[in-house]
Amino acid sequence: MRARLAITAIASVAFLAAGCSTSGGGAADTSAPTGQSGTQESGDVYRIGYNSSQTGGLAYSDVSASMGVKMAIDEINAAGGIDGKWKIELTIEDNRSDPGQSAVVARDLLAKKAQLQICTSDADPCIAAGNIAQQAKIPTISTAATSPTLPGAVGDYMFMSVFGDNTQTTVGADYAIEQGYKSAYLLCSPDSSYTSKSCDYFEHVFTGKGGTIAGKGSFTLGAADFSGEVTRISNLSPKPDVIFTPAYPPDAPTFLKQLRAAGIQIPVISMDGVDSQATIDAGGSAVDGLVFTTHGFPAEGTPTAAFWEAYHKKYGKDPESVFAATGYDLVKVVEAAVKKAGSTDPTKVRDAMDSLTDVEGATGKITYAGQNRIPLKTVYLVQIKDGKFTLLGTKTPNPDDIPAP
Repeated sequence: MRARLAITAIASVAFLAAGCSTSGGGAADTSAPTGQSGTQESGDVYRIGYNSSQTGGLAYSDVSASMGVKMAIDEINAAGGIDGKWKIELTIEDNRSDPGQSAVVARDLLAKKAQLQICTSDADPCIAAGNIAQQAKIPTISTAATSPTLPGAVGDYMFMSVFGDNTQTTVGADYAIEQGYKSAYLLCSPDSSYTSKSCDYFEHVFTGKGGTIAGKGSFTLGAADFSGEVTRISNLSPKPDVIFTPAYPPDAPTFLKQLRAAGIQIPVISMDGVDSQATIDAGGSAVDGLVFTTHGFPAEGTPTAAFWEAYHKKYGKDPESVFAATGYDLVKVVEAAVKKAGSTDPTKVRDAMDSLTDVEGATGKITYAGQNRIPLKTVYLVQIKDGKFTLLGTKTPNPDDIPAP
């Protein structure tokens, strides 16, 4: 917890009150096909294929997630495998953060007899990968994709491991209202569902509770120059009370540096995409004050804190982001599903996963039963203060407030 600090008292009292081949038990990357068809029982091996963004724009989250995935697999295999019966064999292949390449990787993983596919932290590559696995009736679960339309876009073999964007933006909008913000400027990108639909969800909740939208801006993913948007915000009269953006590194810190350099001190609210040390490293003092929703926080005495310590003991450093914990939790969900199914058959595992309740993970309890393959989880609200992540509070929003996907 060297990079994070838990704060027990905050301004918003109302918010707080709301309520691979393996050797010696270890997980290793491998591309060697083994065993029988992925649609059958596999003896004492359970094969997982990880369609991962090890390079490209999503690597900032997926590399961290892969460390958590490997950690969970190492623990399970060291204890004798899932339910003492099945050792996990992990294959990781790089999709380069590209949907087209994700489909290529999915075909290769299935050819290597993967019985379950892990996909990346964004819906677009996951849809491409998930569609291939759906046709073969192989379950796919994402490390951290948050588009609530993802399971429906693919089919009944597609699962998310975290809450949807419509859920976390509801918490972000609630926080804005509770802070007394009356008007908001939305900075979005049409380049992904995450950076476009999230603005729609935020607007729906914010305006539904009395807020107004002062303006909307657009950016291109990977943009190095936000001067046009900064000028547009500077010229607004009156100024908005808050800026909401689903931008993530490198875009979020780049925007904030240029915004603050122009002397604009309007508060900014974002999402889980900025929950990475990369945000602080790239943004420096410009990202101080940034508030965002996310999946967990290593507050003392929590499962996330225990995970942080175990991760540091294993790797000699703290996790780069909470996505290490979501990757870890994903494997714990898979373990629970295989145990409940009493089988590694993909369809039986899918059915078991869809009915799981209260799976203990590094970010808390995870329930799928009755949730349409999007888990019921708590949302955390975090702020960057003096170069550290600080916990503001947690909340599970009222389901009636959450916009439809």
